[in-house]
Amino acid sequence: MTDGQAALPSVQPEARRPLKVVQWATGGVGRAAIEGVLSHPALELVGCWVHAADKHGRDVGDLLGTEQVGVTATTSAEEILALDADCVVYSPLVPNDEEVAALLRSGKNVVTPVGWIYPDPAKVGAIEAACAEGGSTLHGTGIHPGGITERFPLMLSAVSARITHVRAEEFSDIRTYGAPDVIRHVMAFGGTPEEALASPMAALLGSGFRASVRMVVAELGFDADPHVETLQEVAVATAPIESPIGVIEPGLVAARRFHWRALVDGVPVVTATVNWLMGEEHLDPDWGFGPEGERFEVEVTGDPSVKLTFKGLQPETVEAGLVRNPGIVSTANHCVSAIPYVVAAEPGIRTYLDLPLIAGRAAPEVGRHPSSG
Repeated sequence: MTDGQAALPSVQPEARRPLKVVQWATGGVGRAAIEGVLSHPALELVGCWVHAADKHGRDVGDLLGTEQVGVTATTSAEEILALDADCVVYSPLVPNDEEVAALLRSGKNVVTPVGWIYPDPAKVGAIEAACAEGGSTLHGTGIHPGGITERFPLMLSAVSARITHVRAEEFSDIRTYGAPDVIRHVMAFGGTPEEALASPMAALLGSGFRASVRMVVAELGFDADPHVETLQEVAVATAPIESPIGVIEPGLVAARRFHWRALVDGVPVVTATVNWLMGEEHLDPDWGFGPEGERFEVEVTGDPSVKLTFKGLQPETVEAGLVRNPGIVSTANHCVSAIPYVVAAEPGIRTYLDLPLIAGRAAPEVGRHPSSG
């Protein structure tokens, strides 16, 4: 800082007391979110909702395989609604509008990676009413969708002009995703191409990705067709492939690719793409990750054209990913980092376009307490 230059105020909405947080659901994202809350200097875990009866009544630390944290998990939604809490990290596999509305009506803000990234105002009247009744805020976030797909492309677009296309793309080895039932029965890996193309996966993913695409279209000002195009492709095994869901036999699905595209006069202007492969061997078509390996990419075509590559959000090995997948952890961290900003926001559904810059926090050993000035 030069002489006479005043320090700029921080945009961090630090509270005078720790914000009380509830975790809803303890799948991979939920467990990672709990870890994030416990390490965040401005947050305090005060509750945890679980689906499985065998988790009810157990200390949350037991569910994480760590030392006890003094918070007991419950299957009772009523107990959670009655808690004094500032925010709920809501991360079930499939969202339930009625659950979210009840949390909002109870005065709890909600941060979630399973929806509401950029919702259609015509379809969220009940949620908006719940926010108004509870004086609460709902924010949808995540990674892809929820970050790579719209937050980071919009940030990158600021250094370009005359933009003609924005692309967000994931290249991941799906063998590192530790949910074998979902991979087999929802994603339809290991099934026939016909089963995969008819599976609910495109629809489940599409609600989030279409919202992300619409956000970029609206903010950049593209005159795009309101219908976001959905395309999906499959690759099959040409030889037996070992995988966490068992051996994938020749002719069965071993890779999937999804595209969501906004079009102007039939030409894509915003594209979000997912490439999920069971490794790079024995596939037809012969898909692969290319020389850059697993990654996320954001590319803005304009003046100048800019490309950003994210590394580190995929695990180094399949085995490491099944223990701790950094993509899942980063999804949870994005939720946790948003909590202070969402609690400080005005009631209603708030997207990235409504909130200030969201940032993480320093590790305790190198940081300072938020109340220390």
